[in-house]
Amino acid sequence: MKKIFTLLSLILLITTGYSQIHEPVKWSTSVNKISENEFDLVATATIDSGWHLYSQNVPEDGPIPTSFTFEASNSFEFVGDVSEEKGHTVDDPVFQMKIKFFENKAVFKQRIKTLTKAAFKVVGEVEFMVCDDASCLPPTFVDLDFSISGEKVAPISSKIDKKEITKPIKNKSSNKSLLTIFIIAFFSGFAALLTPCVFPMIPMTVSFFTKQSKNKAVGIRNAIIYGISIVIIYVVLGLLVSVIFGADALNALSTNVWFNIIFFLLLIIFAISFLGAFEITLPSSWGTTVDAQADRGGMIGIFFMALALAIVSFSCTGPIVGTLLVEAAAGGNQVGPIVGMLGFSLALAIPFALFAAFPGWLNSLPKSGGWLNTVKVVLGFLELALAFKFLSNADLVLQLHWLEREVFLAIWIAVFGVLALYLFGKIKLPHDSPLEYISVGRLGLGLVVLSFTVYMIPGLWGAPLNLISAFPPAQHYSESPYGVGNSQGGGSAHGDIPEGAHVMAPHNIIAFNDYDLGLAYAKKVNKPVMIDFTGHACVNCRKMEQNVWVKDKVLNILKNDVVLISLYVDDKRRLPKGEEVASKLRPGKKLKYIGQKWSEFQTIKYKANAQPFYVLMDLNEENLIDPVAYTPDVDEYFNWMKKGVSNFK
Repeated sequence: MKKIFTLLSLILLITTGYSQIHEPVKWSTSVNKISENEFDLVATATIDSGWHLYSQNVPEDGPIPTSFTFEASNSFEFVGDVSEEKGHTVDDPVFQMKIKFFENKAVFKQRIKTLTKAAFKVVGEVEFMVCDDASCLPPTFVDLDFSISGEKVAPISSKIDKKEITKPIKNKSSNKSLLTIFIIAFFSGFAALLTPCVFPMIPMTVSFFTKQSKNKAVGIRNAIIYGISIVIIYVVLGLLVSVIFGADALNALSTNVWFNIIFFLLLIIFAISFLGAFEITLPSSWGTTVDAQADRGGMIGIFFMALALAIVSFSCTGPIVGTLLVEAAAGGNQVGPIVGMLGFSLALAIPFALFAAFPGWLNSLPKSGGWLNTVKVVLGFLELALAFKFLSNADLVLQLHWLEREVFLAIWIAVFGVLALYLFGKIKLPHDSPLEYISVGRLGLGLVVLSFTVYMIPGLWGAPLNLISAFPPAQHYSESPYGVGNSQGGGSAHGDIPEGAHVMAPHNIIAFNDYDLGLAYAKKVNKPVMIDFTGHACVNCRKMEQNVWVKDKVLNILKNDVVLISLYVDDKRRLPKGEEVASKLRPGKKLKYIGQKWSEFQTIKYKANAQPFYVLMDLNEENLIDPVAYTPDVDEYFNWMKKGVSNFK
């Protein structure tokens, strides 16, 4: 009996070691009655210890978020969007962004308003992704049912069918750091101060306060009130944006296609305005009315003076303020626009208040001149470059591949290259003053911009460009996944890239994303197959690629001794028509996405559903060695690969 028990234990240990179906999340549903005709549909996720369920709000290029869909009905209408609890937010070193997730338990609520007194059911579905310290699971879909009774609401339990496999979610944090927003806004306010619409107003304002103030104490008091008034005006603007849009709308901005396209067009208009094509101004009647109020004197008069500053300087500050509000709102944090306007207005208000309080300091200010227009033009080029980030967001969401990494970088190289030529005096724009010589400051800025332009050029050939990694598309989103010029193998031992394969970033490995094509090629070249079950949003998959695959001895095997087939279980591209087959794991459901096909393939064939998951097999599709999962130890992973390849030989 002991021998039998020991044998069974070993079999169980070996089996669970590499073939394990994880089900770390259980879902249940209930209904809470809020009023006579309003109800909360409550979906509760119970999460096993050590696993993380990701938020609904995840930034671009991060993991897959949790998302809910509900079938529409004439029996009810939705009130707002799905809400969620606070959860945990951490800085993820792999995705280089803040990511929100839940541990142990997560509660999501969707409010509805009933349109009938009869009982009915609400049918929905949740897609989610979970990860632990070693692996992620592919995106999983679970059906949710909610019963609404005309007289009494009884909570129901909706447990997952044991056949359903929990899948990973693309996790991106949409909340930008409020401190980052404040700092960027503060320096933007300082830049606005140096524009031709604002800078000349400093001596005018000081002159007004000098004449109006009976003594120094009154002058300082009036200056402080003036500065506070500027802050109030801009912070109220940020508050209005937050209130009008609301938290749910702001959270959706970063991935909403139309918002990103609108922002792109808006920033293009701002940029053209700064470059001198036209000016964006408010109606002149507004300024006249406000000026009349400013003559009233006292605190009210000072406030309207501050408002007059905001209106008169709008042609320069408007594009900057608009850009800040767009950036802060797209961060998904409802407080972001308020914090942004606070930083901007402080940078604008403090110099005005200080010079108004201490007019003698005016003598230290540089004289107005052509340099003010130069500042405005530089800001125009920056607006132009930033605009393409929003167009890139829309392209990434739609997966159109119109603005891939090389195209994006080429545009930025052109924009900053022309800016460098402008700073060196080789290009003149409509409102530029005659340039007899280049100042030391302008020359220094030109050299910085030129250096930055040169820095970006290697990115066309696959350089990571860590300084601007948050702006261009990821390296795999490119014409050639290893950069321009590598479409024919880039030195891989495989020679020219075979049909259906690509060069895998960032290590110049030939890889297939289709199982059948990869297997056919392996038979042609008589090499073993390595299946890499991975995901675009799989954190530990990226860790393996960045920390283990990059080592020479591992990389040599990947390039020369195996045919790599990388199957992305979270690929959200739809399957071609005719390939949408019925799911074998979820009766009554069809496989709609490419990722679902590979996820189900992994689950059925290898009895595992976590990523990363690596298989070495021969040309008859038999394993050469037991599959492995996340293996951060380079030597251990290398020995596994070496043994599998030697078994093939």
